[in-house]
Amino acid sequence: MVEIGKIVLDTGWLAARSTEVEVNGVELTTTRPPTQPESPWMEAVVPGTVLGTLVKNKLVPDPFYGLENESIIDIADSGREHYTFWFFTTFDCKLSNNQHVDLNFRAINYSAEVYLNGHKEVLPKGMFRRHSIDITDILHPDGQNLLAVLVYPPDHPGRIPPQGGQGGDHEIGKDVAAQYVEGWDWMTPIRDRNTGIWDEVSITVTGPVKIVDPHLASTFFDGYKRVYLHSTIELVNKSAWVAECSLNIQVSTELEENTFLIEHLETQHVSISPGANIHYTFPQLYFYKPNLWWPNGMGKQHLYNVEITVDVQGYGESDTWSHHFGFRKIESHIDSATGGRLFKVNGQPIFIRGGNWILSDGLLRLSKERYKTDIRFHADMNFNMMRCWGGGLAERPEFYHYCDLYGLLVWQEFWITGDCDGRGDPVSNPNGPLDHDLFLLCARDTIKLLRNHPSLALWVGGNEQVPPPDINAALKNDLQLHPYFVKSNDSDTSAITPVLKDPSQYLDGTRVYIQGSMWDGFADGKGDFTDGPYEIQNPEDFFKHDYYKYGFNPEVGNVGMPVAATIRATMPPEGWQIPWFKKLSNGYIEEVPNPIWNYHKYIPYSKPGKVHDQILSYGMPKDLDDFCLKAQLVNYVQYRALLEGWISQMWSKYTGVLIWKTQNPWTGLRGQFYDHLHDQTAGFYGCRSAAEPIHVQLNLVTYSIEVVNTTPEELSNVAIEASIWDLEGECPYYKTSEKLTVPPKKTISTFEMKYPKSKNPKPVYFLLLKLYDVSDYRIYSRNFYWLHLSGGDYKLLEPFREKRPPLKITSLTFIKGSTYEMRMHIQNTSKKPNSNTPLYRNNFIRRNSSCDESDLSESFDLSDGEKHEISVYDKIRRNFSREHSKAKVSEVNGTGKGVAFFLHFSVHASKKEHKKSEDTRILPVHYSDNYFSLVPGEVMTVTISFEVPPGVTPRVTLHGWNHHGGHTIP
Repeated sequence: MVEIGKIVLDTGWLAARSTEVEVNGVELTTTRPPTQPESPWMEAVVPGTVLGTLVKNKLVPDPFYGLENESIIDIADSGREHYTFWFFTTFDCKLSNNQHVDLNFRAINYSAEVYLNGHKEVLPKGMFRRHSIDITDILHPDGQNLLAVLVYPPDHPGRIPPQGGQGGDHEIGKDVAAQYVEGWDWMTPIRDRNTGIWDEVSITVTGPVKIVDPHLASTFFDGYKRVYLHSTIELVNKSAWVAECSLNIQVSTELEENTFLIEHLETQHVSISPGANIHYTFPQLYFYKPNLWWPNGMGKQHLYNVEITVDVQGYGESDTWSHHFGFRKIESHIDSATGGRLFKVNGQPIFIRGGNWILSDGLLRLSKERYKTDIRFHADMNFNMMRCWGGGLAERPEFYHYCDLYGLLVWQEFWITGDCDGRGDPVSNPNGPLDHDLFLLCARDTIKLLRNHPSLALWVGGNEQVPPPDINAALKNDLQLHPYFVKSNDSDTSAITPVLKDPSQYLDGTRVYIQGSMWDGFADGKGDFTDGPYEIQNPEDFFKHDYYKYGFNPEVGNVGMPVAATIRATMPPEGWQIPWFKKLSNGYIEEVPNPIWNYHKYIPYSKPGKVHDQILSYGMPKDLDDFCLKAQLVNYVQYRALLEGWISQMWSKYTGVLIWKTQNPWTGLRGQFYDHLHDQTAGFYGCRSAAEPIHVQLNLVTYSIEVVNTTPEELSNVAIEASIWDLEGECPYYKTSEKLTVPPKKTISTFEMKYPKSKNPKPVYFLLLKLYDVSDYRIYSRNFYWLHLSGGDYKLLEPFREKRPPLKITSLTFIKGSTYEMRMHIQNTSKKPNSNTPLYRNNFIRRNSSCDESDLSESFDLSDGEKHEISVYDKIRRNFSREHSKAKVSEVNGTGKGVAFFLHFSVHASKKEHKKSEDTRILPVHYSDNYFSLVPGEVMTVTISFEVPPGVTPRVTLHGWNHHGGHTIP
């Protein structure tokens, strides 16, 4: 008897171009199967795309490297047959009596013919739909099964006009498919248009009765003390007799690792006629004061495990289904004060700070590991929402799983974009895809696939466009809210009143549907093009009241140059040339990048006529390394100012902002906080600072110090320390505030910085702000600025590079298998000025999103005799072995005193010899902070975590603006 459950078919696949295979599908799966990867057959990437398979087998170059994409034939020139491919595999499955098995494709682009043991099944069109085939009667008696799938590209792959453009010639918009594949102003065209078996393939074995698409919903009463879980399931009786079923629903919660508490266990009985398909709704389950699921920065992401099983009389367990579920209520409305859409979670208003998301990888090389890194990066930046842009994907369950775990709310759009659905050059089809019924079928199937995830916050019809009227009306009807969710029930203390349907009987019923990304509380709310801008800005402009007119900006973009090592890893030497700085008659500089940077959509650091070149403000870059380092300085300043400017006017003018965009699905050079190789830019850490739940900041227009409290709790007994540091290491200005109380969900303005108005201010200076607890000096927020006088620049930082202050670094390493956790304790040992006595005691350790700092702490001895606590998380203490019994201390000698400026760690594979262009980085790496600065005497602890490839010994290096050359940490 085969075990009940799912078997994923993700290994052992072969692929071949259909025109090179001389046999048909029946022969492939009976008498003439391929047996090994020999021409025309090759190892296939499944899940994946045709182009991904060709890249894996080195039959085409890497399209994301340099200009190599230009050497790959486009489907418009080759014809659809060139990218029509066979995929072949085998699997073992031999059933016992009364067992049934389905072959499942979670998504194929765009249509396919499936052959199993000589039997043919046609899979209909549509990129975003699931397919399930009952193969019980097709399985081979000996259990050895041959499977071949012939995959066809989209019907309308389109052609790329010479001028490029948003979505090429827009033909792809006629299909229900991802529209970015014809190229955009941030993306090169994907030559096969993502043809392939791009999502999970599996077989599921059940008994006589199968569970299909359960729907979970929760309702809340008495101020979230009384909560009900609703659940409706679809049951299919595949047998020829009446099935007497026991339905069980169990809700449990994990108390600690591998220890669970069962909160509810309910059993119901139902009879199902032969061959029938029924919907069954369980009686609602009551919870008193359950642990709620909160977005990142508002609380913990509590998840319960809901397991549903069906037992059939005379057979036993027939099928089982389980899913993590979070109790939470998401509401939104158009705020009367700002005109922006205001979100509430569990009754608490949440100021949205997030980003636009396209997809993880342009060749759809999607994996749980990559998704986990992507989502954790967003949580690490203190973001609380991700918008899945309409020209990309209906994101996969794995994406949502990690959003559930890390607390990222998700705005999911359907597959409409204005560029491909009603405007553009050439003008696109205003009526959307040709097959409206197919669009709605894919939309409804997507809703069923994703609706049980607590992170899913709202559905949106399209990007900068609404769907055609009939589709829009159907989506509004399908996604109408259940009466319990039409308005807040927080103050309702009455008993539950009967309604027509249980909430779980709706297709969704718990989330709002918005017709388009610039309607109903987003941008101007009317669909006019009032999102953006998408380029370099003067940092102070973000704080001006007239910078953006509307309450919620769904897209505002900026620069995103990666580090030099990424340029060398993704481009040939001719791509390492930095831009030519062309001086214009109006005094502004125009950047002229090399052709490879242009191809990779580089966005310049100047906007002639408005913004002077921000890289040149630090001096003329000497080479690629210098250019990219200066770009990181600008990245940090730009994105910190963007978020701080928005949150400075929280609730008074704005309800939220989404940055365009957080990452690139290829090796692009704009709008990103980490590159396609998963190395972060400094903008990542600028955002991380600005978006922390409790934050102290400088208003760049008024020069007042502001305190931000986005938590639901009042912040009391706190004060601000502000210190100015010059390039000589002196502290000419020092001030502490009176005790402050900061209300919840509020930004307050405190005192004005007087230093620039004082006598003889320095042309370039540093400002260190700390928000601290008066009782124990614990630091809630630390924020470090580099500033220049009005009309000046940062060129004095160039000679400052030679003033290398001494550092002392104490490291502690934990290892479990290939996983490393390192604590780096960095101290600037420059002599402190005697004239002032700033607060040097700093017990603050920035939160690591994957760990809980409430775990036990452990201290270790430093050579100076002081004791400093480092949080050693409980799981690490239990599961990691300490590499060495004593902390290692490293001294970095210095030639000067003062601020250690713009320090950043990186992790590399240890090699005795390597070429300068060789990329030795180990990626991804999670840092609790990076691109940070330390004033004389100051101490900071940075946590570093990463996975090491087999056979590799890692080394950690520290670089800095005035610590160039790098220092290896033992």
